[in-house]
Amino acid sequence: MGRRSERLSKQGMLASDLAGEGDVIQVVARAFEILRCFEGHDARLGNLEISKRCGLPRSTVSRLTHTLTRMGQLAYLPGDQKYRIGPSAVAMGTSMMRGLQVRNLIRLRLQEVAEQIPGTIGFTIPDRFHMVYLEYARADHALGLHSTTGSRIAMGRTAAGHAYTAALDEDVGNALINEMSREMAEDAQILRSRIEDNRTSLREHGYVITGGMFSPHIMGIAAPIWSPQYQTYVTVTIGLLASMYDEARLKAEVAPILMNLTAAIDAMVQNAESGLTSAPVTAAPVLPKKMPVESVNELEAGTRRPRPARSIRAGDGRR
Repeated sequence: MGRRSERLSKQGMLASDLAGEGDVIQVVARAFEILRCFEGHDARLGNLEISKRCGLPRSTVSRLTHTLTRMGQLAYLPGDQKYRIGPSAVAMGTSMMRGLQVRNLIRLRLQEVAEQIPGTIGFTIPDRFHMVYLEYARADHALGLHSTTGSRIAMGRTAAGHAYTAALDEDVGNALINEMSREMAEDAQILRSRIEDNRTSLREHGYVITGGMFSPHIMGIAAPIWSPQYQTYVTVTIGLLASMYDEARLKAEVAPILMNLTAAIDAMVQNAESGLTSAPVTAAPVLPKKMPVESVNELEAGTRRPRPARSIRAGDGRR
């Protein structure tokens, strides 16, 4: 984010605002005033525009947008030098975002895979030390696997969380684990012990496999997708019974399915210019069984172009 935002710390923001206002409730109220400026999920605003809309000093807005970004409520777009609604705000509002076209298409894709394998298929977004299901599908005959859209799963104990942290730049991922250790020490230790192996797996195969962490009976496999809308990684994850799928079988049979599904969803995410939750509401097309990635509809088309390698950027944590 901007130079001033990079210098500010969360603790400094709170101290200065409390000293000026003498009331923490006023700080909270101002933060919500800023969030209300983003009337649509596609809104992109800079500090000056927010200041004019809220009637707040630009210096106050700068401190608050920095903190809201640190909390995931806003996402900073370096290219535009503006903000938009962030992943944590999306995660908290999952129950309000049903029936929209992109989500419908993703849901169809997940269900299509769930009908092929006896497990659960999820599309998740990070929220502090958890991953939240934006969409979820489950095979009718999947035993011992129960979640739903909006469910929160621990980042340190799930394939989705391990894939997400492995995708982050090394310094950003390590900082996240260190922060997690203050609130969820055991989960942080699990992540720390596996982070290098996860990064290697992601580089070499494009996915991460975990087992016995969320439940001793569950094996998980997940792959990350960079979302330019929310300036963070989302993940596609599959969970299966360990008694049916060991790591070798996951790699041989499930990994190709996961990578095909990830490619299809990646195309949707990259092509949803106004965000995962703000595409026009229209009837979603019915996709035939086992449709190859190349034959998806126009919302998924036009994004299969090589993307440049991501440089290390402390601001967004991408590789």
